[in-house]
Amino acid sequence: MAEIEVEETFETTTVRKKTVKRSIKIEETSSSTKTTTMTTPAKLYGKDLSEYDDVDVDALLAQLSPEEINILAKEVDPDDSFLPPHQRTSYECEKEPTGPLDRKKLIEHINKQALETPDIPDLEPFVAGVVRGKKWIPPPQEARMQAAEEQIAIDLGDEYEQALTDATQEEIIDLAAILGFHQMMNQDQYHASLLNKHQPAGLGWDGITKASTPKVYPPEKPNTTDVEDSIKRVKDNDHKLTDLNWNNIKNISDERFEQLFAGLKNNNKLEALSLTNVGLTDRTALMLAEAVEKNTTLRVLNVETNFISPPVIVVLVKALLQNMSVEEFRASNQRSTVLGNKIEMEITELVEKNSTLLRLGLHLEFNDARHRVAAHLQRNIDRIRIERLEFDPDNQVIRGERSDSEDDY
Repeated sequence: MAEIEVEETFETTTVRKKTVKRSIKIEETSSSTKTTTMTTPAKLYGKDLSEYDDVDVDALLAQLSPEEINILAKEVDPDDSFLPPHQRTSYECEKEPTGPLDRKKLIEHINKQALETPDIPDLEPFVAGVVRGKKWIPPPQEARMQAAEEQIAIDLGDEYEQALTDATQEEIIDLAAILGFHQMMNQDQYHASLLNKHQPAGLGWDGITKASTPKVYPPEKPNTTDVEDSIKRVKDNDHKLTDLNWNNIKNISDERFEQLFAGLKNNNKLEALSLTNVGLTDRTALMLAEAVEKNTTLRVLNVETNFISPPVIVVLVKALLQNMSVEEFRASNQRSTVLGNKIEMEITELVEKNSTLLRLGLHLEFNDARHRVAAHLQRNIDRIRIERLEFDPDNQVIRGERSDSEDDY
């Protein structure tokens, strides 16, 4: 029987490596060799590694002197991107500052040093037309590849070849647009072909591609809705306020949102609430979910272009199931562009339980969730259309609402 010592390395909390030895016994017999590993717990400084889990690192650091802390800081690089680089590096400059930085003098000094520094002489002078070293020659092409390239040639016939030979550049550009060769032309050429207009001058195959001048659109008018007055009207349950639009209003505090959502809980006149690009966070969105659960008249809810995380979007969709009054819900373009498979499946299951939702504005990546949501929304629209036909006293054909599920996805 032989005994072998095996060295294993473990990392400790003091960012140093300690070598621990384990003993392995090997029993030898006449026919075979049997190896048995002793499952003894690894120890460090006479203690098991599990005993170091409850060690207070702050207490250990408090016992170190400033010199020992500097030595430890030089050996440890904190993986913290919020720290500035000069606090993460172990380099310490002990040189005294020479004064404030003078950028002009620094550039002059660099230019002076560059002019005074002599160029490194070439070991072999340059001579025009003389090849230095071994010239690279491409390897010969295989016969199989040459035969394949020859087979690619397509015989279009004398009539088509003659037509393409005599065609002008404008006709060839129009043909490329018809065949869908968008990479062979720029945007102006493509639109000119679709609109049956003459091609722009100087933009043929040999012309220089130029950027087209973008169209100038007038700036969007600012939202002039009075935040304080609208909050008061929501709290007072004003019967004239059925549509509230706070889109693109900046610097709305969380206290204003809290007041609005508190009034929304008891309001039974408001039917449409639009909060696009107003800086909604998860905290305020959760308050909105609580208000939606208690409101019974809200039909349209729009919270697009905010900072709502995917789990809170699930909470908002779940809040729609409480009173079954919201028919349109939009929450695309949030902080996270990708919801993920788990979030999308949760939203799909909640939407399939909702019998009143007709439109959903969310970008779903997975086909399963997208098709299931679109099919359920279409069933809701068809059911409402049938109910309208059944309760029509004149038995007239009523045109149902169009499904926007394909536009939303």
